[in-house]
Amino acid sequence: MKLLLTSGGVINKSIHNALVDMLDKPIDECNALCIPTAMYGHPWVGPGKKVWDFISGKEQNPMVNLGWKSVGVLELTALPSIDKDRWVPLVQETDVLLVSGGDALYLNYWMRQCGLADLLPSLSAVYVGMSAGSMVMAPSIGEIFVGWSPPDGEDKTLGFVDFAMFPHLDHEMLPDNTMENAERWAAGMNGPAYAVDDETAIKVIDGEVEVISEGNWKLFTH
Repeated sequence: MKLLLTSGGVINKSIHNALVDMLDKPIDECNALCIPTAMYGHPWVGPGKKVWDFISGKEQNPMVNLGWKSVGVLELTALPSIDKDRWVPLVQETDVLLVSGGDALYLNYWMRQCGLADLLPSLSAVYVGMSAGSMVMAPSIGEIFVGWSPPDGEDKTLGFVDFAMFPHLDHEMLPDNTMENAERWAAGMNGPAYAVDDETAIKVIDGEVEVISEGNWKLFTH
C-alpha cells in the first residue's frame, strides 16, 4: 500500500514532492476519486457547504485542486445500496484516493460497511488522507478524538499502519491541540503515536514509514 497521511492536506512543497514521487505518472495525467464521507460525521464540517468546498476544490487545504486529470466523487454511504460491479472497477482503475477530514470513526464504519476497507490492500492507487482520513489508518484513535460513536462503542480503526496520529498540532483554531495534550493522548495509546502539525505528513510505502515535514512533529514511543 502507498499511503500519504497528512494533517492539513498537500500544504507545502515537501509534501507535494512526496506525493509526486509516489505516483506512477505526473499529476495532470492522474485520475482521482475524492471521498468526503468523514465530513458528514463531524458537527463542524458537514453536511453542507464545507462538503461542497472539499469536493469542488474550493477548500483552503490543497487536495482536490492539485491539477488532476479528472476528479470523481466516491460517497461511501451510498455504496452498500448499489452492486459492487458498479463501483469496484472504478476504484481499481483510479490513480489516487483523496480522503477528507471529519470524523475518523464514522469514516471507519462506512469503509467497512461498503467493503472499501477490504479492497484497499489490493489497490495500486495512492491513498492521500487528511486529518480523519489519515487517522482512520491507525489501529485506534484515542478517546479524546471520539465524536460519532460506532455501534460497538470502541475507538478502533482500520489498523493498516501500526501507529496513531494526533493531527493539527498547535493549530491556531484548535487551542487544545498542544504538544502537552498530545503527550497525554499518546500515553493512553497502545504503540507508537505521532503528533503532527499541518506542515507535516507521514509517507508509508509497503510498511516503510517516513516523516515529511516543514513544521513541527514528535514521535511518542512506550
